[in-house]
Amino acid sequence: MSKSKDNNNNLLDQVPMNYWSGLAFFIVVTMLMIFGLVKVYQSMMQDEASPVSSLVIKGKTPYTFNAEIVAALRQGELDNFFQLDVNLIQHELEQLPWVYSASVRKQWPDTVSVYVIDQTPVAQWNDDFFINEQGVIFQADQTRVAPGLPKLFGPEGSETLALATYRDLNLLLNYIEVEIDELVLSERHSWVLTLKDGVSLNLGREDRVMRVQRFMDAYRQIKSMAKQDMQVDYIDLRYDTGMAVGWKPKLEEEKTNA
Repeated sequence: MSKSKDNNNNLLDQVPMNYWSGLAFFIVVTMLMIFGLVKVYQSMMQDEASPVSSLVIKGKTPYTFNAEIVAALRQGELDNFFQLDVNLIQHELEQLPWVYSASVRKQWPDTVSVYVIDQTPVAQWNDDFFINEQGVIFQADQTRVAPGLPKLFGPEGSETLALATYRDLNLLLNYIEVEIDELVLSERHSWVLTLKDGVSLNLGREDRVMRVQRFMDAYRQIKSMAKQDMQVDYIDLRYDTGMAVGWKPKLEEEKTNA
């Protein structure tokens, strides 16, 4: 037994001193790290009761007011920076009628940044709705939009087709410097356009592009046929060849301008 103890003592004597100093240094560093983590955790727990003190709102919001964005963030959510759920806030912001998309992020130690992009209305739909650039309908306060948006009408679910048709035909009509003010798709899938100058084009159900081109070819001739006290009311293009032109009296104001 005494011989075994002597061997163990000899082994300990053979361990270099730098091993023991390295081990001691490692233990000290580990304890300091644990102490630091505890302090950070305690600090976070103390700060957890602190409310958000800074709300930064950025983005493209020509229709949504900042006050509406702030109101959408329930006060209770802003009372606790660490427990604030950015996904929930994003969802609530995107429920605002004019908001198309929103992103939310927290910035240490007490700031919440919100980036909001509004819908871009390109047309009115069935009087009560708007259509955005993606062809999706939404409902919002119409008083916030300047007059001049084209008005599209059609059966439920036809908004994408109506918007695509409006864009195609309006681009075509731009060659004669004419724009569409109103487009109507009936339940029987018949198309009627009203131009900015008040002239109505009845295109029927088929060959609408070809019929618009026929109108464009005859546009200047039709205009030249107008009399001092008369103006074009409608043009019926539902014929294989030719068209029917209806006339109406000019208003006194229009006579004066003419």
